[in-house]
Amino acid sequence: MAEEQHVSDLVVIGGGPGGYVAAIRAAQLGLQVALVERDALGGVCLNWGCIPTKALLHNAEIYQYIQRGEEFGLYCDNVRFDFEKIVGRSRQVADRLAKGVAFLMRKNKIQVFNGTGRLAGAGAVSVHDAQGAVSATLRAPHIIVSTGARPRELPGLSFDHPHVLSSTEAMVLKDVPESLTIIGAGAIGVEFAYFYNTFGSRVTLVEMLPQVLPQEDREISELLRKSLTQQGIEVLLESRVEGAELTDSSAHIRLQTPDGPKAIDSAKVLVAIGVRGNIEQLGLETAGVYTERDFIPVDELCRTNVAGIYAIGDVNGPPCLAHVASAEGIAAVETIAGQDTQGINRQNIPGCTYCQPQVASVGLTEQAATEAGHTIRVGRFPFMASGKALAVGESEGMVKVIFDAESDELLGAHIIGSAATDMIAEVGVARTLETTHYEMLKTVHAHPTLSEAVMEAVGDAYDEAIHI
Repeated sequence: MAEEQHVSDLVVIGGGPGGYVAAIRAAQLGLQVALVERDALGGVCLNWGCIPTKALLHNAEIYQYIQRGEEFGLYCDNVRFDFEKIVGRSRQVADRLAKGVAFLMRKNKIQVFNGTGRLAGAGAVSVHDAQGAVSATLRAPHIIVSTGARPRELPGLSFDHPHVLSSTEAMVLKDVPESLTIIGAGAIGVEFAYFYNTFGSRVTLVEMLPQVLPQEDREISELLRKSLTQQGIEVLLESRVEGAELTDSSAHIRLQTPDGPKAIDSAKVLVAIGVRGNIEQLGLETAGVYTERDFIPVDELCRTNVAGIYAIGDVNGPPCLAHVASAEGIAAVETIAGQDTQGINRQNIPGCTYCQPQVASVGLTEQAATEAGHTIRVGRFPFMASGKALAVGESEGMVKVIFDAESDELLGAHIIGSAATDMIAEVGVARTLETTHYEMLKTVHAHPTLSEAVMEAVGDAYDEAIHI
């Protein structure tokens, strides 16, 4: 087959939440766009991350509710689950959304090329098929690299062993392992700990730092640790993997903990210690694009060191979050189109963890605010004092807000509770608008709602809380 030649205004390499969003926004701005994707549209987030994992976690939430039925006066006998169907449902959700992205590509007249994209000289991208042959050459003055990232391995715990899992393998197990050791208590590790514990695995969660969710506020993380422990998960903090022996039937993990050496035998091991950017075989060296520590450094508008080449999403480094990739894609495209954009405010990116109770935050933690020299006011409101939380049986957790005592700036907010990941958007809008405590407190919140807890927490910071 003859090699195809294609000319456009923009070529996007990678069709994940950064790449496909960038392509759509570019089309909206009148640019002709070509997008290269070697796997499935939607990337890891839609196919193997954000969306299918949330489908799995929702199943766990439902199962927990059923187990609590007597609390609500509901009696459910002989409750059982079909794990294969649980996993199957998550795959169906992902497949449906992937088809939706394909529809959006057609709707916005974005030409999609299946294959692996590589930089091939100034303003050129070659598309390689599964055998490595060049099937097309795409030319454009602007190129966006949006190739995402993949899980990091630990020495001695390679993902090619059947008992060692990355997040991808953990999503599609055929049955629930009797025991599971999870290395890394970030969002991915904590979410899978909650999921598999709910369905009956004996879960051990190992973290080398002093708290679960190391990026979150210490007080909130400690509340989550207590909750996970109460749910039956063994949490080992300040513990490091010293070695591993893998057999045909199990994994033997040797740890160094604050209490001394400890050995764990488990059916499966999930390694969730972070990700590394997909920067290999992209032609970056040929194009002169600089890389550092497995990622592509960029400026505030996602420009690399080479004019006309941008990098968005996980491939340009932490925070590796789908909503960051989408926001960066829009910022990069608007820059290319000549619009006046300041990029994204990296101090206002929400972080979300979807275990139960959920954890969500935006802005500075209490420790970071103090270390930055702020004199702070801190307000808290427990969900046990919320009428709506009590009504729906979700009284665990709280809202915590942090203000600068002198300027009244809202420095950060942290929520642990059943709907934390939905509630955090209110605080993000407030920070974007540089809202004061007075404006938040005087915004009438519907009653009864969980979001009233945000208003009450703000009131607590200024001695105006009503219900505590």
